[in-house]
Formats: sequence, C-alpha cells, structure tokens
Amino acid sequence: MGESYVRTRLWRNGVLEKEDFPFDDISDYIGQDDCLLWVGLCAPDTHRLNLLAGELSLAPQAIEDAMGHHERPKASKYETHTYLSAYALELIRDSGDLRSEQVSAFVLPHALVTVHNDTWFDIEAILRRWDENADLTKLGAKALAYGLLDVLVDGHFDVIQALDDELEALEDDLFDVNPSMADKRQLQRRTFALRKSLVQARRVILPMREVLNTITRRDTVLPEALRPYFEDLYDHVLRAAEWTESLRDMISSVFETNLSLQDARLNTIMKQLTSWAAIIAIPTAVTGFYGQNVPYPGFGQHWGFYSSAGIMVSLVVVLYVTFKRKGWL
Repeated sequence: MGESYVRTRLWRNGVLEKEDFPFDDISDYIGQDDCLLWVGLCAPDTHRLNLLAGELSLAPQAIEDAMGHHERPKASKYETHTYLSAYALELIRDSGDLRSEQVSAFVLPHALVTVHNDTWFDIEAILRRWDENADLTKLGAKALAYGLLDVLVDGHFDVIQALDDELEALEDDLFDVNPSMADKRQLQRRTFALRKSLVQARRVILPMREVLNTITRRDTVLPEALRPYFEDLYDHVLRAAEWTESLRDMISSVFETNLSLQDARLNTIMKQLTSWAAIIAIPTAVTGFYGQNVPYPGFGQHWGFYSSAGIMVSLVVVLYVTFKRKGWL
C-alpha cells in the first residue's frame, strides 16, 4: 500500500478553476450546480472515507468494495451514484510478472471520487487526459469517468502488446539449435511467468465488457453527446478481450511446440547413443569371438591378429558411414 494522499480539482461551467485545495473545502462546492468536483484518494484511511461517504450519501456496499483489494471489475447503479471498479495493469518485463491496482470510482451528478491504494498508479495520466479533452468536462462527472476508463483501457492495451512481444521473443528462442540446460530452464520460467500474467490480465480485462455495457446500454441518464465516446471505448474493450484470446492460443502453441521440440531432441540423442553403442559392439563382438578357448583360423599367427583388427575397423567404418548418412550421428 502506498502513501496516503488526497488530490482535488474543481471545474466551474466546464472551466478548471482550482486544484489541490484542502479536503475540508469539498463541502463548500458539492451542492453547487455549476461546479464539477473531482476527489482522488490514495490509500485513504477508513475515517476519512466514511466522512466523505456520509457527506455524499455513498452506498455502504460500494464503500466496502472500494476498500477491497480483489474485487471483480463491475459497474453498479445506486440511488445517488454509480459505482465503477476497474484495474490498472503494468507488466514488469524483466521478470514477466504482472502487477495490478484496483481503481474505484463513485460517479455522482456533479462529482467524481476515485479511490486506489498504490502510488505506482499514475494519476497524472488521468489528469492529462482530462486536460486534453477539456471540452468534455462540460458534460459532467460521466465525462470524467470516461477519461478515467479510457486511460485504464489504454494501459490494458500496453500490457497486451508487451505480452505479445514477449511471446514472439519466446517463439524465436524455441528454435535455438543447441540450447544449454540453463537456457531451457530460463525459457520454461519465462513461459510460465507470461502464462500466469496473461491469466491475471484476462481476469480484469474480460469483465470490462460488462462494465462498459452497463454504462452505455443501461444508463438512461448518460448524456447523448458522451454516448459515442463510451461506445468507442466499448469497441476498444472488445478488441482487448479478443487479443487476449489470441495470446492464450499463442502461449498454448508455445507450450506444445516446446514439448514437441524436447521430444525431437530426445529422439536425436537416443539415435546417437544407439548408433555409438552399435559401433562399440563390433570390436566387442570380434574380440570376444577371437577370445575363445578353442583354436580358430589364424590362431597363434600374426595374420590372425591383423585379420581380426581389419574386420573390426572395416565394420566400424561401415556402420559409422551408414549412421552418418541417416543423420543419426
């Protein structure tokens, strides 16, 4: 959990008037119809959040969800507000691990309250998105909610792209001709780490379809000017979900190809061992034959030794050439 802080912003008639004013001044602007308020809470203490909940009439169930750490992404409509829950994602490329941060939002008629727990989440990216789309702030708190969700979905795309790049790198490493044992273990660790990260990403990306569907299809008070923006964002969420499906197929293919290549390498090794065993068996057979305790052609003669040596060398060369041509050696 990160360091606790509170960020605030105030728009009046769509124009940014002030920001980072004291938390205690929030009540001065809540009831003004020409004001749009944003309150950003990072790692809030229960007392402060309960004070804000009492002043804004936030549902206790929504407060409980916002204070949780493993809630499913969702959108819930309450009498006085809409509660949104989504996740910011970041892939750590060195390890392949994925870290996620729940970001909750309370969308009121003239205010947006966001809650998250870790400081690694870049709240400044949200502020920049609002500044880039300053005209939308005239449409109220749902315009701020759109900017928030848009940044989170863009982050999902960044993570998926990073996973895609890592999987392509894995595919290149799969076909290394003579990988060392350390390389094999590293490949397996990377594959399992990426598979775990992909599973975690899918858990928070797929439910976003329901979140956007709830807002665009069931929110009857959504301003018509904002509806195209949310519908476009819904299309982005669908693309992200479809991309995760293709990545799941890709990583399954990596697993299967890795197993097939291991089997192929094992077969090659077995062929080589069998071939060398057959080559070594020739001298053993010949020397064993000439080692009998009965007379044989050439017994006690020099030419007998030379004939046995010639037989061994000739047969060994024949077997070596034969196995080499077959690709067993």
